[in-house]
Amino acid sequence: MSRPTTKPDLIEAANERFSKLWSLIDTMTEEEQNSLFLFEDRDKNLRDVLVHLYEWHQMVNRWHRIGTIEGGIPEVPGKGYTWRTLPDLNLEIWKKYQDVSLDSSKKMLKESHKMVLDLIESHTNDELFSKKVYKWTKSTTLGAYFVSATSSHYDWAMKKIKKHIKSQKNKPS
Repeated sequence: MSRPTTKPDLIEAANERFSKLWSLIDTMTEEEQNSLFLFEDRDKNLRDVLVHLYEWHQMVNRWHRIGTIEGGIPEVPGKGYTWRTLPDLNLEIWKKYQDVSLDSSKKMLKESHKMVLDLIESHTNDELFSKKVYKWTKSTTLGAYFVSATSSHYDWAMKKIKKHIKSQKNKPS
């Protein structure tokens, strides 16, 4: 599926990729779900990937609230960070959730996915995909932020999880 450019496509892509993500996780054994990645990466396990997605949902929710509802200008991607320093922000996200269990991360992500879909549903197609509707989105669209926080990010997560599954199957006994 190509990058969504309409509200129905955005909702479909977000839900389809989210469903595929959970189907992939459901194929994993308990050991695979709980084991460390066998490759060098910021994220060390499935929990890290899931809380990363969760936190990006929280970020887009904050940006939406501040920029769309309150009419302000949110600090995007985060206070003290730019898109160039995104690796530093993502490392801070990683550190923030080290005490969260895998089970909690699953629940958190399922709830935050629904929250983001509710935000998407609250907008018209034009509000989502016309440029310069909201001052805070600058030269992009609100929909682009939602695509990045949902379907595109779910694709990223599935690639990482597939790499983990493959490395687990190929590890020496």
